[in-house]
Amino acid sequence: MSRIAVVPGSFDPVTLGHIDVIGRAAGLFDQVHVLVVHNPDKAALLPIAQRVSLIEQSIRDAGLPTNILVTSWSMGLLVDYCTDVGATVLVKGIRSQIDVAYETPMAIVNRNLAGVETVFLLPNPEHAHVSSSLVRQVAALGGDVSPYVPRSVAQYLQHP
Repeated sequence: MSRIAVVPGSFDPVTLGHIDVIGRAAGLFDQVHVLVVHNPDKAALLPIAQRVSLIEQSIRDAGLPTNILVTSWSMGLLVDYCTDVGATVLVKGIRSQIDVAYETPMAIVNRNLAGVETVFLLPNPEHAHVSSSLVRQVAALGGDVSPYVPRSVAQYLQHP
């Protein structure tokens, strides 16, 4: 039986912390679906198709394994996607206790709804302070985001 995990997120934009978590998840599971989801609570910087493309390029550039599929999902519950593809695990990167407090109720509901477990992975400490919203703010003000995002993302944000 293949162990399939889903790494969901808005990835607006994808950061080096995201790539770190995706790469480590790829080492733990047979197949990893990186799922770009629409977050209605956030004003998006990048269209979903562009996020998918940048994640795919970042994964290639990082030399991550080929057991990673990048796709998007905009309708229904996240666990519906998991059920559709046979995934039994969600992987979430956790940067702080704030993330734990935010993610824990969702993890419990996802388990109750569809038996999908959530695995929390801690980021590499050098990326623990970085969020997509922080990157968006720095980029919007003309700052250098290259220490926080893959090269293809930094280039895109400088020349969209």
